[in-house]
Parts: sequence; C-alpha cells; structure tokens
Amino acid sequence: MGVKICMIGAGYVGLVSAACFSEFGWNVICVDKDPQRLADLHAGRSPIYEPGLDDLMQRNMNAGRLSFTGDLASAAKDADVIFLAVGTPMRRGDGYADLSYVHSAVAEIAPHIKKFTVITTKSTVPVGTSREIERRLKELEPDAEFAICSNPEFLREGSAIQDFTHPDRVLVGTDSTRARDVMERLYRPLALRGSPVMFVSRESAELAKYAANAFLALKISFINEIADLCEQVGADVQEVASAIGRDRRIGDKFLHPGPGYGGSCFPKDVAALIRTARENKAPVSIIEQVDRVNHERKIAMTGRIESAVKDGLRGKTIALLGVTFKPNTDDMRDAPSLVIVPMLQERGAVVRAYDPQGRKQAEPMLPGVEWCDGALQAAKGAHALVIVTEWNEFRALDLASVRAAMAGDAIVDLRNVIQPALAREAGFTYSGIGRN
Repeated sequence: MGVKICMIGAGYVGLVSAACFSEFGWNVICVDKDPQRLADLHAGRSPIYEPGLDDLMQRNMNAGRLSFTGDLASAAKDADVIFLAVGTPMRRGDGYADLSYVHSAVAEIAPHIKKFTVITTKSTVPVGTSREIERRLKELEPDAEFAICSNPEFLREGSAIQDFTHPDRVLVGTDSTRARDVMERLYRPLALRGSPVMFVSRESAELAKYAANAFLALKISFINEIADLCEQVGADVQEVASAIGRDRRIGDKFLHPGPGYGGSCFPKDVAALIRTARENKAPVSIIEQVDRVNHERKIAMTGRIESAVKDGLRGKTIALLGVTFKPNTDDMRDAPSLVIVPMLQERGAVVRAYDPQGRKQAEPMLPGVEWCDGALQAAKGAHALVIVTEWNEFRALDLASVRAAMAGDAIVDLRNVIQPALAREAGFTYSGIGRN
C-alpha cells in the first residue's frame, strides 16, 4: 500500500525530502506559496543548488510521483502524512526559533483533515512544539482525527541526497500507535536497507536535533581553539586532529579548523538551545561558550588577513576565494564571509571575490565587492589571496600562475586546502590555520 505525502514548504529541507520520498515510490505533493519558486519547480529546476537534486526531481516528476502546487487544500485533503517543512528562522532580539510559519501552516491545514492524518514536523522546532501544534489543532478542529509527530532531518548541505537515502538513523518522535504504523510504512524502504528507524518520545526527538547540532558546533569550536594553541607551541593542528580523530570515541568528523561555522542550522539551533535551556533553568554553559567563541572566531580572521599584508589593508586589493558557508551549496546564511568582507572593507581594502555557486545569493549581501569569474581573475593585481570556503577547485590552483598575476605574495588559507611547501615553492608567503 502506497503512502500519500503532502510536503508543506519547498525550501532546502522540504524539497530534498519530497524528492527523496518520491524516489522511494511514494506519491508526493509539495506545496509552496512563492510564485517564482513554483515556476522554477514546475519547469523542473531546483531553486537551490544541491548536487543531484535537479536530476532526482526530473526523474520523479516524469514518473508522476512528484508534483508541486500552491493550493494547500488540494494537497492536504488526501494525504496520509503532512510534513511541516517551513522555515523556522532565528527570531530577532531573543535568538529563539520563529514558529510563525509553522503555526500559520497548521491553521491552514486544519479544515482539510478529513480522515486520520499524521502531521509531522520536519523543520527544526523547539522542544514542546508538537504539543503546541496538537493543542492548536484540537482547538480549531475538535473532531479531526490526527496524530502529531516529530521527525527532524539530519541533512548536510552538499550531500543531502546521500544523507537522506543512507542515514545514520531516522528519528521519529510519537506516542501514537497509529502514527507509528504509518511512519514505519513510510520509512520501510530505508529499514529494508538496514538504516535504523528509532521511535522515541516527541520531546526526545525535538531535543535530539538541537543536541546533535550543538555537539557538532562544539567540535568545530574545540578544534579551532586547539589550532590557535598549535600555532603557539609549534604543533600542526592537522596532525593533532588526525591523531585524536582515530579514537572511535571522538571520531574524525568536524575536526577541521577554519573561520568558524555558519549555515542554516548551527547558528540558529545553538541559539535556540541556549534559550530553551535558560527558560527551563538548566543553562548549557558549554554551548553558550561555543556560541561566543564562534562569533569571535569570524572577527579574528580579519586580523589574520591584515597581519599577512605588508603595511596594512588600506588601499590594498584582497582576492577572496569562496563566500558560501561551505562548499557544494549556494547558501550564504551566517557565512564567515559576511563578517570578514565588511571588516576588510572598513579597513580600506578592496575585495575581489570568486565563488563557484555563491555569487547570486551573495551579491546583494556583500555590497562593494568586485565579482570575478574565476580564481585567476580575482587574483590579478591582488596583494593577498584568501581562501574562505574549501571548494575542491581551490585545492588544484595553478599556484605559479596565481602568483604571477598578483601584486603581493600572501596566501591566507583559512581552510588549510593548500600545501604550504607548494605555496612557498611558488613564491608565496603562506599562512594557514594551526600550522607552524
């Protein structure tokens, strides 16, 4: 028996999830209210950059399993499962998750629940949100049959399709036997491959998502501080990270030093967890420190660049490679470049930038930047080359050609993608992170 899915929200999480569920063979209708986004989707074009997503969409649209609409009523009325995959951005002022889009979607679907329906949050939401959704729906439609679940996503931008189809675990928070039966059927294709499908309480599922992201943010801030210590004592952070990462209790993921974390998840989820903990009188002081360290990290990167340029930044040209918060995405949310570039400009530098996918999103966010079509073009006449995002093409730069195009000799490698010896052979003064 098939599963009919209504996915509310065709943003990053909703679109990837909808496409992957349709690949399982389920019928998925994805709802979005943005006319331009719908036009792109109907044409088979993904409005976000994610490797493999366009092909996955096209294949399942052609098979009749994936469709898009702006009409929530028609999409919701026959659905077995309604996913809430709308945005939950960080609220201004208090750092809490803004649930206005979630509650608006709930109010809109309420009149269209005509049979038993599982309604589940796919967006990251604070602990207690599923209970609040349940309360609101019962108030709006007392006779409706439904169950509320929490089913958080654990997708990494740039490898989201692989993460969805080969997950470390699928987490479902529910206290309803009927909902569990539906969700087991929904995820049976993954269970048959051996992926663990875990059923827990709704509160545990909601908190686990925040705890997972906070722990990964902690690992990033930890290795960044260790990198600073390495520079002072003469150690190499990559050797240290490799050594401790071999310990299975620690693992080698997220032990890569850099200019601080960004993206759609870590900054807002860390802030929301801190707020939740404070409200419940159980402060997470370690995570509060992670948040502070990461903010200061981005600011400190400008100082590193300034130190590498002879006679200061005023009047100098900086070639900046990579502006997105990570490679293989066009996402600019909380990217380190949004802190670094304005600070360079404030200190009198001219910034020339190149990013393989990020320019369209970044251009309105980084006024005054001169945009280039390649790394070599950005380097022409520059006094320093700064690598901010570790796109693979930057690992294979023709360093001799880049050096010949530049006016200065500094490379500031904030991602440690260049081999220092090769940079020096090409005539560069090299500065990395945590390297002696």
